[in-house]
Amino acid sequence: MPQGLQVQPEQPVRNVKSPLAIAIGEFWKSYRKNKPAIVGTVIVLFFILLAVFADFIAPQGINDQNIGHKLLPPSAAHWFGTDDFGRDIFSRILFGARLSLRVGFLSVIGSIIVGTLLGTVAGYFGKILDVVISRIFDILLAFPSILLSIAIVAILGPSLNNALVAIAIVNVPVFGRLVRSRVLTVKEEEYVMAARSIGMGDARIIFQHVLPNSVAPIIVQGTLNIATAILDAAGLGFLGMGAQAPLPEWGKMLSDSREYIQTAPWTVLFPGLAIVLVVVGFNLIGDGLRDALDPRMKN
Repeated sequence: MPQGLQVQPEQPVRNVKSPLAIAIGEFWKSYRKNKPAIVGTVIVLFFILLAVFADFIAPQGINDQNIGHKLLPPSAAHWFGTDDFGRDIFSRILFGARLSLRVGFLSVIGSIIVGTLLGTVAGYFGKILDVVISRIFDILLAFPSILLSIAIVAILGPSLNNALVAIAIVNVPVFGRLVRSRVLTVKEEEYVMAARSIGMGDARIIFQHVLPNSVAPIIVQGTLNIATAILDAAGLGFLGMGAQAPLPEWGKMLSDSREYIQTAPWTVLFPGLAIVLVVVGFNLIGDGLRDALDPRMKN
């Protein structure tokens, strides 16, 4: 080797983060600064854990009756008291969390799937498809959501599953119009035009370019709509159109206990408080996601 030449030691290869990892890191960095969103996340995770482990936490079965212990106030034996059948309210609220969260998540997932499909077709292809689908959305949005849900359940029959279907149908136009407006904007972007110019098919453009750039508002709206779905399920249950006895759905528990609101207020207080906390938790998460995912909300 000629004198004066030195061999440079090999530099270690650094791990390069993928764009997805960078995006997730930026999202979490922004999201965790939002204290109300963190509080909402803690509340929702708390109720999810209660629902998952209800079989191990609940001191009694949801239908274990003891007429001698009916309408007992909160105590060490019954943390939230008992109802008019002597059933432990704490146990019923734990299992009721399963029902309410299931309705919230499944109804919103169904609404997102159908609404995204219809909104994408309307926004991307336009013309007569856009007119027909948009008019269907307008008709559904012309009715108050709770009244339309009641009408659908009246046709299908009162039950928790039918209430879930009704809530999903009512929320379809919300996601459909959101996705349609986003698709109308994204499909005019330069990268979409470039993909179309090189012969890329419509299906590939939609799934590789249009939908991935429309996910953020769907996530935010979906989180907020979970809270709305839980409220709608509770409203239908309160009116006798949702969950039927003896299911421990929170709205049904409120309905069954409304005549004891003065003599045994705990029978109404704790189911109502559970509804309020879960709804507030999802709303706080939705606001935090909006702030973290929307570039316009960042400094």
